[in-house]
Amino acid sequence: MTNNRVDCGNGVTLERSVRCRLSDGITLVSDHYYAAGEEPKPTLLMRQPYGRDIASTVVYAHPIWFARHGYNVVIQDVRGRGGSEGAFYPFRHEARDGAETIAWLRTRPECNGRIGMYGFSYQGATQLLAAAERPEGLQCIAPAMTACDLYRGWFYHHGALRLASSLGWGLQMLKEDARRLNLRDASAKLEAAWANVRTQATISPYAEHPAIIDPALPSYARDWFAHDTPSDYWSALDVSQRTHEIDVPALHVSGWYDTYLEGSILGFNLLRSSARSAFARENQYLLAGPWVHIPWGDRIGETTLNDAALIDTDDLLLRWFDHWLKDANTFAKEPPVRHFALGVNQWYEANEVTGDTEHTLYLHSAGRAESRKGNGTLSPDQPADEPSDVFLCDPEVPVTAPGGPQSLSGIFDQSTLEQGNNLLVYTSEPLTEPRHIFGTPRVVLYATTSAPQADLAAKLVRVLPNNRAEFVCIGIARSTYLFGDDYAPDKLHRWEFTLEPTSIVFAAGDRMRLEIAGGAFPLYDRNPSTAGIKPSEMTPWNWGRSKHTILHDERHPSALIVSVIEARS
Repeated sequence: MTNNRVDCGNGVTLERSVRCRLSDGITLVSDHYYAAGEEPKPTLLMRQPYGRDIASTVVYAHPIWFARHGYNVVIQDVRGRGGSEGAFYPFRHEARDGAETIAWLRTRPECNGRIGMYGFSYQGATQLLAAAERPEGLQCIAPAMTACDLYRGWFYHHGALRLASSLGWGLQMLKEDARRLNLRDASAKLEAAWANVRTQATISPYAEHPAIIDPALPSYARDWFAHDTPSDYWSALDVSQRTHEIDVPALHVSGWYDTYLEGSILGFNLLRSSARSAFARENQYLLAGPWVHIPWGDRIGETTLNDAALIDTDDLLLRWFDHWLKDANTFAKEPPVRHFALGVNQWYEANEVTGDTEHTLYLHSAGRAESRKGNGTLSPDQPADEPSDVFLCDPEVPVTAPGGPQSLSGIFDQSTLEQGNNLLVYTSEPLTEPRHIFGTPRVVLYATTSAPQADLAAKLVRVLPNNRAEFVCIGIARSTYLFGDDYAPDKLHRWEFTLEPTSIVFAAGDRMRLEIAGGAFPLYDRNPSTAGIKPSEMTPWNWGRSKHTILHDERHPSALIVSVIEARS
């Protein structure tokens, strides 16, 4: 054997640094793991920007494991990363590059012409983009924790930037660009920022973060912040306008506490409704687990779940690929949706991501719902003549994210946060029977704010009998996104927006709680509350404080609406 071939045991062979020349002259580099035996076999392809030797083993079995099960596995560095040539701009080249890679793989003697793709996060996006090109031979994909719509599902939520994840990812990606371009000063700044990445969101204005503004660096992180509304910039990078061109089965994997949860669920729903053929639409599957982005296990924030959360996703992938690439009929009995219900820590099956009925819980108070010490309540009774609730929003002292100022993901106790008067708290009576919420909660809030621009954030919380207040899910909306030019300070507006999806059983004795605040920093960026200043431009010199008023009376029935699975006999 030559030096670039390695015997991995059990008949598996690794060939390093295999080169694929694209039509524009760029060469991409991949590592190939060949299954035992001489006959051609199906190929699994992962295209990634993090180092092909890592191969997403933070969540997946090593490629050798899949090769031992009869697959050739190809791990490719995308354009401008690792050993591959070219310049990296996230998402921009992955559709054509992926399709051309698949066409090349089909010419290789070890490939039998049947190809599947797998990977999570960016590697999930590379699958969707390649699939939209409809390359011959691509028969199935398995995109995990990713997004069809980058604006809605990856970077922004109803107009508010997912700041901690977007800035952190930008710093991570730019580090390699600085090294490839031999930019030593820029590299030193990026490495210093990355060493303390959890604090970087406090730097303002974040669009001028000192580690990303070097003009010799690629512009993509700055571009994400500049394009803060839905536009052609985003649709040119993703498949949000091209889902009708995707014509393959897909296994979507999501996590209830993943940064890209909304993107995963939206991708599943979009392909179920608009994929190219009935065959593709009918063969979209979703596994919705309790996980954060990394790792996938039974420890979620401060909470340890049970062994059911440790589902073997590698075995699931193997059954998926055996079904579509080996005609093994190993996925025929799977439901369209399999979701992990928090609270009871068990898996359920469903046909779609929604419950059977909607329940509406109205906001009530005697006019002082600030903090959990206040008198805010939730009930199915419509409000009558009730005073409104008022809280102040101060960008200098923002309400922090569910996981605290470091924006950690998972199930965290909100009790300490709820002591502050800078948010409103509405809590139901203890439930007399279990209630399973499944799908996408939403709020309708009749509100005025004194700010020329403002945000409202809504958080669903499960309160246990011991008063532990566990974070479930959150949503945020920006006035410029919801109302555009129709928004005005001190004018009554009807804010209706969704929270991120969930599946959770509130037990008898639990209480449901809704928090309303002016943000959740640094999960989302802060609104400066000042006319003419974008959030990305905000500094302590130009932010403003504002008064937010939530009405809940007969004419203004502010409410939380949840989708509920009815008890089944």
